[in-house]
Amino acid sequence: MSYNITLKRSLSLSHVVTMGLAWMSPMIFFTSFGVLHEGSSGMLLAAYMLAFVAIVFTAASYGQMARAFPVAGSAYTYVSKAMNPWLGFFVGWAVLLDYLFSCIIAVLMFGINLNAQFPSVPSAVWIVLLTVIVMIINIVGIKTSANVSKVFVLMQILFIAGFCALLVYRALQGGVTAGLNPFVSEGVSFSSILAGASLVCFSFLGFDSITTMAAETKEPQKTIPRAIMVIVLLAGAMYFATAYLIQQMYPAFTFGNVDSAGFELMQAIGGPTLASVFTFVIIFSILSQGMSSMTTVTRLLFVMGRTSLLPRRFGSVHPRFRTPVFNILLASVISLSALFVSLETAIKFVNFGALTAFLFVNLSVIFHYIVREKRRAPKDLLLRLLCPLLGAGFVLYLITLLDLSSLLLGGGWLLAGLVVYAVKRSKLAAHEASAPELEGIA
Repeated sequence: MSYNITLKRSLSLSHVVTMGLAWMSPMIFFTSFGVLHEGSSGMLLAAYMLAFVAIVFTAASYGQMARAFPVAGSAYTYVSKAMNPWLGFFVGWAVLLDYLFSCIIAVLMFGINLNAQFPSVPSAVWIVLLTVIVMIINIVGIKTSANVSKVFVLMQILFIAGFCALLVYRALQGGVTAGLNPFVSEGVSFSSILAGASLVCFSFLGFDSITTMAAETKEPQKTIPRAIMVIVLLAGAMYFATAYLIQQMYPAFTFGNVDSAGFELMQAIGGPTLASVFTFVIIFSILSQGMSSMTTVTRLLFVMGRTSLLPRRFGSVHPRFRTPVFNILLASVISLSALFVSLETAIKFVNFGALTAFLFVNLSVIFHYIVREKRRAPKDLLLRLLCPLLGAGFVLYLITLLDLSSLLLGGGWLLAGLVVYAVKRSKLAAHEASAPELEGIA
């Protein structure tokens, strides 16, 4: 392992978009259908549309910061440079919560869906199998992961397009016309839809992950912002179309198991054939999500290791593969937590971490461009003050809608981060005191 070797810059726009969509996994609409359906009181389309508003403003803010700081690190880097290194650490710590549990969710959903298709094989077997596969592919190299993900992302898009086409065909055959039912419901309050929006934000996560790959991307100043908007718009189109058609055609659909509701939906709509095709696509979509999630969290750990906020070991690169092998091994071990963590709990962790990062990235745009650089032309006031404020305000409101358990779990994680930061700072202070000539390195 070496601390002087850098990551290899080899990713194009298509690679980055693919990695972001793979992390997001468009099929997550179905794999988390039960949790999100219950969380939004059945009003999935309305919840997705509200969440999209917050995501668009936030995605624009990530693009602004990626242009200003075209380096790896995502929200951790942006907040550290634009606002405060101490605050940046805590935002980075919150993002770690998001990214680590995204790896757990990937292998957990793999186990749940494969167990639903093959009940005789325990979920634990599938969880361990996927963890090992993802670990090996990530060690070999990021471009290998990106190229494999391209095929799997295309497979997901084709399945979703085919699924929507099937529902449209049945609507035409049955004489069902377009209506407003998916948008409104007399029995569901607007506050319930807003609560659902805070939960379905989970489905859009992934666009932010590509900012951790800036050190491995060609022309990151241009490529990363473009990729962010492509990912968000594509995801929004797919989620809106799917949610609308399901609610329009099957408004009274119910399921027995919240974790495997997507599989039950496929059986109800297309019988065993569609359910089998769905499982086949899910296998590869979760594999690509797992690969991309692993890439994201290990690169964030790499950056935090290189900046001394985590032990130096995290900033090492394997001399042959030029990948952070230590981080990959550690993230793989943590992913095995899927053996005893529930899907609902994992989603709550991810949402808390992601929304916290989104809030501060929006604020970092204002601090960097308006406060530090004093760019206050009308265009700047619109794009770099008003839009980030709207994004930050909406995200903050979504955070307040998270249930108590999400806030307690997230708060506990931040408290752990406080301990880690205090220990690290005390060690650096002791080192400076014993070696004055090293002052300024910390």
